[in-house]
Amino acid sequence: MTAPMTPQEAVERALATSTADDCVVVASITHTANLRWANNTLTTNGVTRSTDVTVISIVNGAETRAASLSRTGVDEADLVNLVEASRAAAAESPAADDAAPLVTAPAAADWDDVPEDTSVQGLGAVAGGLADAFGQAAARDEGRYGFAEHAVTTTYLGSSTGLRLRDVQRDGRLELTGRSADGSRSAWSGLRAEDAEALDVAGLERDVAQRLDWSRKRVDLAAGRYETILPPAAVADLMVDVYWSMGALDAHEGSTVYSRPGGGTRVGERLTDTPLTLRSDPTMPGLRCAPFVIAPVSSRLSSVFDNGLPLGSVDWISAGTLANLLQTRHSAAVTGLPATPYVDNLALESPGATESVDDLVARTERGLLLTCLWYIRVVDPHSLLLTGLTRDGVFLVEHGEVVAAGTNFRFNESPVGMLRRVTAAGRSEETFAREFGDYFTRTRMPALRIADFNMSSVSQAS
Repeated sequence: MTAPMTPQEAVERALATSTADDCVVVASITHTANLRWANNTLTTNGVTRSTDVTVISIVNGAETRAASLSRTGVDEADLVNLVEASRAAAAESPAADDAAPLVTAPAAADWDDVPEDTSVQGLGAVAGGLADAFGQAAARDEGRYGFAEHAVTTTYLGSSTGLRLRDVQRDGRLELTGRSADGSRSAWSGLRAEDAEALDVAGLERDVAQRLDWSRKRVDLAAGRYETILPPAAVADLMVDVYWSMGALDAHEGSTVYSRPGGGTRVGERLTDTPLTLRSDPTMPGLRCAPFVIAPVSSRLSSVFDNGLPLGSVDWISAGTLANLLQTRHSAAVTGLPATPYVDNLALESPGATESVDDLVARTERGLLLTCLWYIRVVDPHSLLLTGLTRDGVFLVEHGEVVAAGTNFRFNESPVGMLRRVTAAGRSEETFAREFGDYFTRTRMPALRIADFNMSSVSQAS
C-alpha cells in the first residue's frame, strides 16, 4: 500500500504539476478529540482526522484571472485532477479585480516539521471534572449537558514564487448547560482555551449552579429599554458582528455603518466617548493565531493574491475612534487606507479597568444581567441593527444584587450605536461567544453596562 502524501508533499506536487502561470496551494490537517454528555452521563467520545487541499490557479494575459478549488482527503491521482481543474476554471473565470503580485518570503524554518495532533486522553481532566459536576447536579435534582472539544490544525502554504509557510492552531472549547429536572430553569456557561488541560469544568459548574439558584425566584418583566449588564460572552457575540462588518470596500461604497454620509468611510470618526479599544494581534497571549494571511478564496474581505502576507497588531477602534477597516491590498488601493487584512482574534479593552461582572452588578441600582445571546441576525447593515434572543437566564438586578430570573426577550440593538451608551466597562478576559463560537473562538472581552438596551418584545425562549 502506498503511504499517504504528507501535506508538504501535496503542496510540492501540486506546484510541480500546475501549468498555470502562478499557483498557490494550501494544505491542512486537523485532528479533533471530543467528549459529549447529557443528563449527567458521558454519552460519546471520539477522534477525527481531516485533510484538505486548496489549489489556486492564476493565468495571465490581457487580464489576470484566478480560480480556487478545494478537496478533502485527496490522493495523488485526485491531486493531479484538482490542479488541472483549478487551471481550467481560472481560464474561464472573469478578470480578477484583486489581482496583485504574489507574496514572496524565505521558506519557514519549520516547513519540514510534521503536523501536530491531539487525543481523547488530553481531555482526561475534563472527564474528571465532569464526574464531580454530575454528582453535584444530581444532588440538586438537576441535569448537566454539553460537550468539550480540542482541535489542532496544521496548515502548509506554498506558492510558485517560493513561499513556504507553516502554522499550527490549537483550539479547545467547553460548553456546559444545566437544567432543573422539571425543565423550568436553565443556565449556560462556556470557555475556550488553547490547551485541553485549561478547560476548567469546575469554574463553569460554579457559574451554572449559581445561575440556576438565582432562577428559583422568577418575575415577569415587560418589554422596554433597560440598563443592561452584558457579560464577556455576550459582548463577544456583539463585537464579532462589529468586526465582521468592517469590510473597507463595503464601507467605501456606502453600504455599511462605517460609511460616511456623502462618500468615503468613517475612519477617524469617534464612535464613543468611552476610551474603548477593539484590536487584533496574531501574537496575543492565549489567543495566538496565524501570523500571515491564509485565504483559500477571494471575497469582499480577503484576496488569494495576499496569501502569505505578514499580519501584525492592528487597532480597529482606538480609544473610542474608528481607526482601521478590514483591507486587502486591493481594497487599500481603492480606499487610500492602509492594508489591514483580517486577523483571527479580537479583544475589546478599557484602559485601567479592573471590575468583574459581579462588581458591575454591585454598582447597579436597577437593571438586567444577561447570560448570553443567540440567533443573532443583521436587520439593517447601514446602522448594523441586530436582532436576536436572550437565552438561559435574564436576571433582575435591584440595589446591587441579583434578586430573580426575569423574562426572556427579543432584542433590537446596534452594537456600534450601543458603544455610545456604555456606562461602565470591566476588565477584559478570555471568553467564548455562544452564538459565533463555532466560527470565531479567540476573543478577550470585558463586561459592559449599557444604558437603555432595547428589549423590543417578550420571547418564549428558555
